[in-house]
Parts: sequence; C-alpha cells; structure tokens
Amino acid sequence: MHEGRSAAEQLDEIVAAVAANPSIEAKRSIGMVSDAIGPSGFLDGPGDDGAAVTIGGTTAIVCGEALWPPFVKADPRGAGIAAILANVNDVAAMGAIPDAIVDTIVADEAVAREVLAGMRYAADLYRVPIVGGHLTITQGPPSVSAFALGHTNNVLSTTNVADGQDLVVAACTEGLMREDFPFFASFAERGARLGDDVRLLARIAESGLAASAKDISMAGLFGSLAMLLEWGSFGANIDLEVLPTPIGVPLARWCNCFPCFGFLLTCDPKTTESCIEVFLEAGLAAARVGAIDTTGVITVTAESESRVALDLHATTVTGLTRSS
Repeated sequence: MHEGRSAAEQLDEIVAAVAANPSIEAKRSIGMVSDAIGPSGFLDGPGDDGAAVTIGGTTAIVCGEALWPPFVKADPRGAGIAAILANVNDVAAMGAIPDAIVDTIVADEAVAREVLAGMRYAADLYRVPIVGGHLTITQGPPSVSAFALGHTNNVLSTTNVADGQDLVVAACTEGLMREDFPFFASFAERGARLGDDVRLLARIAESGLAASAKDISMAGLFGSLAMLLEWGSFGANIDLEVLPTPIGVPLARWCNCFPCFGFLLTCDPKTTESCIEVFLEAGLAAARVGAIDTTGVITVTAESESRVALDLHATTVTGLTRSS
C-alpha cells in the first residue's frame, strides 16, 4: 500500500479504474465468436489464452494477437515488440514452450520496417524465431498481427481451476510504466532473462506445481482474473498487502496495466510454496494473494477494508462459460 493514502481511498480508486478499463469492455466482444462459429471447448478455443491441438505425441498451442491500429501508427516499433510479447506470454500461460512466430503486416514501408525491427528485437530477447508471414505495403491505415506456435505435454488450462486452490501472482516489478499507454516495460531491466522467464511456466506445468495460468494482459489484473474464473463462475479475493507491486507506480495503475511479465496461477495448496519459489529463484516477484472460491465475485482487500471489483454474476468479461 502507498503511504499517505488510506486503504479505503486506494481500494475505491482501484475499483473505479477497473470499471473504467476500456480493455475489459473490449474483451466482451469475444463472446461473438461462439455465436458466429458455434460452441467449442475452452481448450480448443475460444476461451484459454491459446488453443490446444493434439499433434502426434504432443500438444501444440496456437494463438494470435492483433495490435490496436492507433498504437501501431503512434509507435510501430513498440507494436512489433508487443506482437511478439503478447503471443509468447499466451503460449507460456498454457504451460508451453514458444517455438515459432508468423506475422501479418499491412502498412507503408517506413512503418513496416519499424514494426519488423521491433519484432526482431523481441524475438531475439525471447529466443523464438519468426518463421514467416505476410507483408502488404500500402498507404492506408496500418495493421499488424502475429501468431505463435508452442508445445507442451502438460497444459495449464482455465478448465483446471477449482474451488480451494491458491491464487498466485507472479510478475517482474522492475521496469517503467509508459506514460501514453498502460504498459509496464521490463525489457531494459530483464534483458535476455525474459526468454528464461517465460519458460518458467512450462517448468512449473511439467512439475505439476500449478493447475492453471493466465497472463495479465491489457484487461489488467482484475480483468484477466475474471477471464480465468468466469468459465466456472468462480470467485477470488486479492490481498493488496501481499500483491507484488513495483515501487513508485500507483496501485490503480498497476492493477489496470499490461505488465511485460505478469501471470496469474492457481495451485493446489500443497504445491503453492514450491511454485512461488520457482519465480523467486529467478529474481522475479511472486506471492499467494488469495484463494479460489465459488462466490462468482472478485474482491480486493487491504487492512480491514474490502471492495467488490467485479461481480461475475452481474457482468462477464468474455461471456464464455462452461456451455460455450
């Protein structure tokens, strides 16, 4: 908690920021996918961070990300970095090792070159090759998407969330918050270690230390948690007293940003400490911040104060449920 601010004031600020987070609202359109193409399971999409496809003796994880066009126009190199980052994090959240990236770029030549430069920078950091894609040079509005392939024999899936599991937050709290965009960057601080960091999730999955995971994306901590829980109408509480938090960043901003490295994990209480230790040994921050319950309500607490951040009975994020 930040000094000089009461717990009640900070909780109210966080809840208001969650309610105003445009990325949470944007996620609600995901429900349209099931309406348009028919129902499918979370593991084979849509629902989890990536779709799990059995190929031979292993499970392939495939996923994709489209970048917000105004962001591409304002910072094409940053958009290229984000395209790799978002996909690598999605693969990691499924307990998989990232194997390859393909991309599609529609932009003028100057913007396309900057996007590709950003992609190359991030691909080198994360040790994942860009193996192909599509490029169209045009003077129209820019468009950038990227897609990832990974593999695992131990899938971390939303469908594994269960009542009584511990909720763990793991994050890199070294870095800087962008002033123009809710993104907490750790590239300079972590450097090549980022490639090792995202592979920790596969190690945790293989060791059976976690049941499920989700990366903290543009929907922020609470929006991402809602997507992890709404499949089974679960609830949880976040204890701000133990939440990993960077120094100098307001809690409301931190809880509604896209961190370079930030993951939610659910664990059997018997394995929670071992799971956390994996991140701590790597120099990352991690803590048990609460537990999964069946209330369907996400609350946030500090000191003796508590607030409802999201009530999944009243409103959903993606709208995807067990029946989707």
